[in-house]
Amino acid sequence: MRVLGVNAIYHDPSAALVVDGTVVAAAEEERFSRRKKGKRPVPFAAWELPELSMRWVLDQAGLKPQDLDAVAYSFDPALSKPAEELGLHDPWDHLRIMYAQRAPGFLAAALPGLDQSRVRYVPHHVAHAASAALASPHRRSSVLVLDGRGERASHLAGRYEDGRLEVLFQQELPHSLGLVYESLTEHLGFLRSSDEYKVMALASYGKPRFLEELREIIRPTGDGGFLAEAPDWSRWAPPRAADATLSEESWRGPHADLACSVQQRLEEVLVELARWVHEQTGDSVLTMAGGTALNCVANSRIWRETAFEDVWVQPAAGDAGTSLGAALQVSADGGEVPEPMPGADLGREWSDDELAAWLRSAAVPFTTPEDLGGEVADVLARNGVIAWFDGRSEFGPRALGHRSLLAHPGHPENLEHLNVVKGREQFRPVAPMVLLEHAAEIFSDGPIPSEYMLFVHTVDPAWRDRIPAAVHVDGTARIQTVDPARQRRLGATLEAFRARTGLPVVINTSLNTAGRPMVDDPRDALELFGSAPVDALVLGPHLVRRSALFAGGGERGGER
Repeated sequence: MRVLGVNAIYHDPSAALVVDGTVVAAAEEERFSRRKKGKRPVPFAAWELPELSMRWVLDQAGLKPQDLDAVAYSFDPALSKPAEELGLHDPWDHLRIMYAQRAPGFLAAALPGLDQSRVRYVPHHVAHAASAALASPHRRSSVLVLDGRGERASHLAGRYEDGRLEVLFQQELPHSLGLVYESLTEHLGFLRSSDEYKVMALASYGKPRFLEELREIIRPTGDGGFLAEAPDWSRWAPPRAADATLSEESWRGPHADLACSVQQRLEEVLVELARWVHEQTGDSVLTMAGGTALNCVANSRIWRETAFEDVWVQPAAGDAGTSLGAALQVSADGGEVPEPMPGADLGREWSDDELAAWLRSAAVPFTTPEDLGGEVADVLARNGVIAWFDGRSEFGPRALGHRSLLAHPGHPENLEHLNVVKGREQFRPVAPMVLLEHAAEIFSDGPIPSEYMLFVHTVDPAWRDRIPAAVHVDGTARIQTVDPARQRRLGATLEAFRARTGLPVVINTSLNTAGRPMVDDPRDALELFGSAPVDALVLGPHLVRRSALFAGGGERGGER
């Protein structure tokens, strides 16, 4: 079967293509449109389709819309109820439902030649669940999905075996851990349904002063569900204006304490829900998706404190991943056994010659070194910052060595420096990349390998002074393990950096600046390099040095 998956209803619009059970491509619309998060999750925008990413994934396989056997849309309006019946205040939600009902016609208009009768609705949380369980390396697993909301629920617990989902529990709205966290995000002055990761970072600077009160308000019910409605946060901390500067004093004040308290209560409830699932299934593997599964602190507690031997989290766990999950579920329903996703690098790529042509067209001096890893390691060892662009772009919010900013972890000021380069808040951490064979020497209390940067690990005390820029205020780090056999250029660079510094670690953050989507194509990379204070740009096998670019020197032909 040739199945196009589409996520369009809330936020993070995306498209994915699964052919004969194999994941061919997946991409988020923001990487093409350059509009952060693709669109806002308001009912008025629910008609918008990820047209650019849909066309691109079809082009990847040389398919036309009429070649598709199915289009899987990750929301089923037949399951919806009016917002007031769900206990939600959303007076325009009926527009969202109407647009979803008309999605087949919208899709046929956007993809001329598509037979709209081939559109299949996949329930939102089933699409999330499939994106975890069917994309993982495991043929049998328990599955846990939590986010803000789907059609009428906020949570699904179940079990997959041989492509079939058994639903064990679904939590009806208005109770939603995701909506609670979104509400807190807005109260703290961040952008709702976008900046929840900032709350997780801020929580490390606070104390859980309000935890006991929150335990009365947000609590599991013992049957696989929970009670969770957003309280009046002002009882603990006043609202922050969205445009107010978050000062260092605020990092350790009541706002941080409130973030810490809610974060810890979220972790506790998630652990209880995961334990309940294990009691029902006895499985050794738990797979997870939904926006809440991007909470890497909670993921590590689930890994540590439940009986599951392995926890696998979808790297595009948010709504973007539902396009992939919907396609996989329709493929499985058609009798195919989906293959595990090959990695998070499912987006666009360019050949070495095409990248060189981009550089020549931009009149940018560059070289193509025989020992690229060594030359990049030299820049890093001298405390330079590298803009790294290599291979297919990542699907999901994490920069995993395809679109990254890299720096030396041994200088504490590099955390501040990278945040200045990106134009973002100074309480935000950056993540260490570590050579897989050395990871267990430095990091503990989390799964290894950890290739998708979705778990938090404790940094060994002996290493904290050696890699201070990689260590968060609470002594932890959100690591990515790098296997040189799988990421050749990046692995060679880390090995060369270790040879020069004794450190098998570099620090990494996404290749973008604040408010902009992650860099995706060569033009994006060149624009960032021209405007941000980074020392060198890696574009595949090619190297551009800032000193050569602004001195006008170097060879435009890309001499070695």
